[in-house]
Amino acid sequence: MSKSIFLLRHGQTVFNAQQRLQGHCNSKLTDLGQQQASAIGRSLKNKLANKSQWTIYSSPLGRAVQTAEIVAQQIGIDPSDIVQDPRLQEFCLGDWEQAYIPELKIMYPRLCEQKDWYLMAPNAESYYGVKDRIEDFLSDISVSDNSIVISHGLTGAVFRGVYVGMTYDEVFSQDLPQDAYFLLANDKISRIQCDIHSAMSLTV
Repeated sequence: MSKSIFLLRHGQTVFNAQQRLQGHCNSKLTDLGQQQASAIGRSLKNKLANKSQWTIYSSPLGRAVQTAEIVAQQIGIDPSDIVQDPRLQEFCLGDWEQAYIPELKIMYPRLCEQKDWYLMAPNAESYYGVKDRIEDFLSDISVSDNSIVISHGLTGAVFRGVYVGMTYDEVFSQDLPQDAYFLLANDKISRIQCDIHSAMSLTV
């Protein structure tokens, strides 16, 4: 049986809103981030024929765990059943963790001309280091054939790239949505957009 994986990024965080880099450090979800997680959870609930067949795997970083708990509650899965897996955590961004992106752009005017500019941070984790841990996760026979994976922007891009064999440039040309998620199945990737505004009206 081939695996089916729903892959999502954590919701917007305080650092995301402030245009600060996070990496292995953490900040909490904003109100919008919580609404994004709720919307994805509701969408997933409608797509799972039998929730008991699915296992939620999360990066152990706080923003991913917070998102995973919201998603689990919306689906009707006990949050205590979430499996935290360090292979899913974000790139370490070395000396640039907690840095403000606008300040980095002033210091390095041509920084964002490269799509992988994040990895130029001194002491950043390498692309191949993250690729190796994602490959290890995907080949791990102990991981459920039906998985909901909560990860991060850059690591999620590598995850999708590994799954379908993208080139390095293709990996870093992907968008990193917080209002959409992806189904990885049968060697294909499908994007599923969520209506955050609808979810917001339901929470008023």
